[in-house]
Amino acid sequence: MLIGSIEAGGTKFVCAVGNENYQVQDQVSIPTTTPNETIKAVIAYFKQFELDAMGIASFGPIEIRKNNPLYGYITTTPKPNWHNTDLLGQIKAAFDVPTTWTTDVNGSAYGEYVMSTLSNEKIQSLVYYTVGTGVGAGAVMDDHFLGGIGHPEMGHTFVKRHPSDLDFKGICPYHADCLEGLVAGPTFEARLGQKGETVPLTDPVWDILAYYLAQAVIQATLIVRPAKIVFGGSVINNMLLDKVRQSVTEQLNGYVELPPLDQYITRPAIANNGSATLGNFALGLKELQS
Repeated sequence: MLIGSIEAGGTKFVCAVGNENYQVQDQVSIPTTTPNETIKAVIAYFKQFELDAMGIASFGPIEIRKNNPLYGYITTTPKPNWHNTDLLGQIKAAFDVPTTWTTDVNGSAYGEYVMSTLSNEKIQSLVYYTVGTGVGAGAVMDDHFLGGIGHPEMGHTFVKRHPSDLDFKGICPYHADCLEGLVAGPTFEARLGQKGETVPLTDPVWDILAYYLAQAVIQATLIVRPAKIVFGGSVINNMLLDKVRQSVTEQLNGYVELPPLDQYITRPAIANNGSATLGNFALGLKELQS
């Protein structure tokens, strides 16, 4: 049995083929250029295999309502040329197999959720944040994604400004200083004039980011009450997560009881940014067996 996985990102499409045990059999990374060029390359890659099912986890916003004419589309993305792209429709036209469709962060959340079962942790709920070029989050509750008329957009919630960061306007083209506008990777260059990977871990900017990310943890905690919150993405490192845990303790101020924070706020359990790929395998298999 072979299941295809497409993790559609703004920089690259990670395409993989795996088996029913979620083991990667083959994988390739395709640069995200124009929709026509990228999707053509994705289809050509998967044509090498006899697929039984497929899972797609895409950057968004995307339309997830099956009764909507734009179901399967990437909709109001700021990604140039990708506005209103029928990604799911083009893939399904090329491959007549059961196919699932969700956000990239939902795919990652589901991968981490499944991994908790495989590792006998067996949690019932999980929120997954990615903090990289953009910020997004997905949530799984009892094997179902959180969402109704649309998928969550937790990266665009609003946070209280850090006292040392009041002059920074933020970089989100829609909201300026929402969470994404204050903590995404490009904010390093906007604030400091240098790439995030060159910023020393002693720079005070890390305390500012931790302050905002701690508020994201508190929002997810108080609204969803998940068993775990996972942080992935290029901006996240162990030092930053330690600062986030400390800031959560200070800002939450003992209001609700939480598990030990080194177990509650973690990095992904799946190595090499493989959370969405495993999640897509599991979702594709689930769709095939339903």
